Amino acid sequence: MELTFLGTGAGMPSNQRNVTSIALRLLGDRGAVWMFDCGEGTQHQYMRASLKLSKLERIFITHLHGDHLFGLPGLLTSRAHQGVLTPLTVFGPQGVKSYIDSALMASQSHLEYKLEVVEFDGTSSPNELLSIYEDDDYRIYAALLEHRIDSYGYRVEEKDKPGKLAYRKLAKLGIPSGPEFGQLKQGNNVTLSDGTTLIAADFIGDSVPGRIVTILGDTRACMNINKLAVKADVLVHEATFSRDLQHLAYDYHHSTTDDAARAGVEGGVLALIITHISPRYQIDSTELLLREVQETFANSYVASDFWTYMIHRKNNLSPIVKEN
Repeated sequence: MELTFLGTGAGMPSNQRNVTSIALRLLGDRGAVWMFDCGEGTQHQYMRASLKLSKLERIFITHLHGDHLFGLPGLLTSRAHQGVLTPLTVFGPQGVKSYIDSALMASQSHLEYKLEVVEFDGTSSPNELLSIYEDDDYRIYAALLEHRIDSYGYRVEEKDKPGKLAYRKLAKLGIPSGPEFGQLKQGNNVTLSDGTTLIAADFIGDSVPGRIVTILGDTRACMNINKLAVKADVLVHEATFSRDLQHLAYDYHHSTTDDAARAGVEGGVLALIITHISPRYQIDSTELLLREVQETFANSYVASDFWTYMIHRKNNLSPIVKEN
């Protein structure tokens, strides 16, 4: 997995940061891109990051404020103009479908690919995680945060990978490669022609734990953050303000560096990345924000546009960070 930050600013674009959008690349055979939020100008950022619209499978919108949403119509229509025919699904709070429909209708835009919009509403169960998507490899949950409008965080859980088959152990028993191997790989016990029963668990190594990525929308500190973030490999948390502006953050339903750092500690996450930075903090102020968050949570980073963070499996080496 690889996170690329397409926009890391709050409220409005600046000459140093575009507004919010994050691309999660699912590396390997799948090669898909999942996007989280789509602020104004995201399609330009997406192209500059050398990402392909044909690989974009799903978009997850955290809430309906413009700095998280206004880039969506342009990106959807650009995908059509490129001749992409593979389906795309947009997930988000109630209202995202009417926004998309209105923009496409008013501009008389036509999409040749299938667009599905999945809306959810967590207000009836505000303290619960909502299961919004599952396939063979991933589960996605959403939970309501605390903001001026309904805002959500997402938890992406990669399913555990089965352990490797002990080929050498089977060879030592004189068992040749064949259909029995496939059965054992699937966890099924196998009875041989001589009556010997092979117990699948004896020939399969430990499973490889899946990775967990938590990405939050705009929020004050709240209990659902802990539920979304628990034991995550990486938590992406907004930190619109530095710690000295805690009163301002609270009044505007946002978070500070201290709020984000506490969430990392309480969630037991492996790494914390702060984003959604107020325009009052230029790039030369990044060291201040980083210093504040690292005082509480050492393995922290401040995202910048086009900054990339690699998320390795837990049994691999430490995460790799690179600048584009």
